[in-house]
Amino acid sequence: QLAQSGGGSVQTEESLRLSCVWSRSTHISDSMGWFRRQTPGKERERVASIDLDGGATDYADSVKDRFTISLDNAKNTLYLQMNNLKPEDTAMYYCAYYPTLADPEDFGDWGRGTQVTVSS
Repeated sequence: QLAQSGGGSVQTEESLRLSCVWSRSTHISDSMGWFRRQTPGKERERVASIDLDGGATDYADSVKDRFTISLDNAKNTLYLQMNNLKPEDTAMYYCAYYPTLADPEDFGDWGRGTQVTVSS
């Protein structure tokens, strides 16, 4: 129900945009977000999230002022604009849809992931 696209390999300071198209019903008590796993087997970390009730956004400190999460409801698409990429941003990125007050790992719908690789 979540189809991801975008990603790829770039150099430091370049930009990428990830997209996530949803084909499910939504509710204003839910949120959508981007997560990443930098090492296989390591826990996914939240990168950015957006509430469907009002559009409030939140970012991990490591990506603030570089990444922007946004929604296009007309296109059923979630975006993550990533600017000034750094090698430490290299990871598998996942989009997720989840109840705002719940743990996404337990209650979320997940995309399949897309690899982002940043070379110095």
